[in-house]
Amino acid sequence: MYEQKKLFALDIGTRSVVGIILEEHEGQYHAKDIVVKEHTERAMLDGQIHDVVAVSRIISEIKAELETKHGPLKKVCVAAAGRALRTERAQASINIFGKPMMQKQDILHLELSAVQQAQAMAAGNHEFEKSHYYYCVGYSVLYYRLDGEEIGNLIDQQGDEASVEIIATFLPKVVVESLIAALQRAGLEMEALTLEPIAAINVLIPPSMRRLNVALVDIGAGTSDIAVTDMGTVIAYGMVPIAGDEITEAISDQLLLDFPLAEKAKRDLQINNSIKVTDILGFETEIRKEELIAQISPALDRLADAICHEILNLNNTSPKAVMLVGGGSLTPELPARIARKLDLPVNRVAIRGIDAISGLTVSDMIDKGPELVTPIGIAIAAQKSPVQYCTVYVNEQPVRLFEAKKLTVGDCLLASGIKIKNLYGKPGLAMIVNMNGQNITIPGSHGEAPKILRNGTTSALDDEISSGDLITVEKGRDGQQAVVKIGDLIDDIPAKSVTINSQEYTIKAEILCNERSAAADQLLNDRDKIECHIPETVEEVLQALGLNDLLNELKPFRINMNGKETFLPRISGKVLRNGIEINPYSIIEHGDILIIERRKVPTVKEIAELKQIMLAESIPVFFNGKKIEMSRNVTEFQREGKAMAENDRIHDGDILNVVRKTLGPFIFQDLFGCVEIDMPKDTTGKFVLLKNGEKSAFHETIEPGDELKIVWPAINKKSLNVDSHI
Repeated sequence: MYEQKKLFALDIGTRSVVGIILEEHEGQYHAKDIVVKEHTERAMLDGQIHDVVAVSRIISEIKAELETKHGPLKKVCVAAAGRALRTERAQASINIFGKPMMQKQDILHLELSAVQQAQAMAAGNHEFEKSHYYYCVGYSVLYYRLDGEEIGNLIDQQGDEASVEIIATFLPKVVVESLIAALQRAGLEMEALTLEPIAAINVLIPPSMRRLNVALVDIGAGTSDIAVTDMGTVIAYGMVPIAGDEITEAISDQLLLDFPLAEKAKRDLQINNSIKVTDILGFETEIRKEELIAQISPALDRLADAICHEILNLNNTSPKAVMLVGGGSLTPELPARIARKLDLPVNRVAIRGIDAISGLTVSDMIDKGPELVTPIGIAIAAQKSPVQYCTVYVNEQPVRLFEAKKLTVGDCLLASGIKIKNLYGKPGLAMIVNMNGQNITIPGSHGEAPKILRNGTTSALDDEISSGDLITVEKGRDGQQAVVKIGDLIDDIPAKSVTINSQEYTIKAEILCNERSAAADQLLNDRDKIECHIPETVEEVLQALGLNDLLNELKPFRINMNGKETFLPRISGKVLRNGIEINPYSIIEHGDILIIERRKVPTVKEIAELKQIMLAESIPVFFNGKKIEMSRNVTEFQREGKAMAENDRIHDGDILNVVRKTLGPFIFQDLFGCVEIDMPKDTTGKFVLLKNGEKSAFHETIEPGDELKIVWPAINKKSLNVDSHI
């Protein structure tokens, strides 16, 4: 005879507690017995035990009744109410600019930071101090984003900012702690723990079906619990504080029935087209199903509206199908109204009873209604995938964990209340320097990852833990402030060689820090301004080499004439690059050969010609038969008040005064400044001036081509025309 394993499970609800005995053999289950007892006082509220003593009393009664038939019961499988679960959506981001490519541990750290953010939201008002009062039952990643764009995986990615958005589910610790306390008072040890929605889903929606978007609604007496599956997992949990009692109370009001009779009438409507009832006044009445449904229609709509509103709130759209379980699912016309409000076909909303559970047989004494799905699911789920407790020590402090999934080191840190985002060391202070007019941000060194030890051995956040593990967490060291030398910003300090007037020179780049000469190994400070410049033009090269004398030769020749600056480029020196004349602002390259010709030192005459200034004027005349030029100065160059001759040299920077003379036409007297006249020895000293053979005077105007003579008469001669001396 095969040995059968006996399972004892309790479904502790708002209005009643259900105890069930199952036998399991090689994956097959048989529901052998069931006991249901209602609370005599309001000991439960929204899935949480408010009166541990009262609840333990009911549990003790059920335990005693079942023990009389099935022997001693020491351990029990229970479930935490789904209505106590809290689902939160949160995101976390991290700056990854300039950091190494992201690895698995970095992504886990980011995910857990988001989970802890959701944990704080579950605690209300982002109170991180109270967030560890909640167990994280599980979380799913909705999106990874890189620089705001959705991306499939962050591993080995680089950018400016990485972020993750998660959806996480939490259970208040007080719910579990009060449940354990009630069991202990009843002399029971918790064999396994599961969640009510998970229990129902596990027996009705196997993992292969969870890729479908399905809503499971467990309609009890006081509340309706909702779980939504999609993408292979349970994506959301919810609860509405309205359920079967709302309809029972409506029937009670319409037919003047006490609550138990109204509850029976509600159940009878499922199988009969009319029912007979006796009201509180003793009158028996038969009422048709359609008539009673019309009377309680407002209550039916309120229940359907509340359930549909929460489903849409959790799922954002109508699911593909809706499964109804629990005693309240038997409410007349409820499936059809839910289907209509969710815009689903009627056959997509259905009541599921325990006959839908594969591998299950039921004793003839047990009804096969939908109200037993959750109690049986609790026993089976607790057996197949039990959720247990384990205790670990984080930095020597005991932490008890709710094993709703594989537990990791990261879960321990969340449960301990340690702020995940503060574990990584902060990056060192950055500095900003200006390099050749461009701002450059130099980050400090990266903060180090936290040091995590599990039982003395280095551990990762996703390492699985066991009960009793000792976990030590040490915050990562902060990064160091940015330290950089000038040479770190310049890959190779540029240099070039040129030949100037047959001598080879090497020109190196000039480095300035805050306008002062600096070396490549100089350490920089925040806001320093660095300039690295290699001379490029002829002028810059000569300045860098200190060849100022040659540079001066290339500057434009400059003099001051009558108070006005005058530049004479034609007199300046010349520069030839590889034999071709260029200007001083031309760029020279490595290996160029330069010839710099010095500038001239001009004369007064050369300056006058360049400036088109007439120094003298002249006219041709004939004197004593010979052609001569009569000339006179019309412009005078003066330097420091002294007149200058036309062959005097003028130097760069000289201050000159140019005086233009105002003169009339040439006169006979001007001849004496142009020729030398010898007086004859045998003359009386008197002379005669002749112009074109006619007597003339000193102030007689002279014209070009005139014939001029000076005649001295001989001694004792009476005629001017005879024997006169010239």
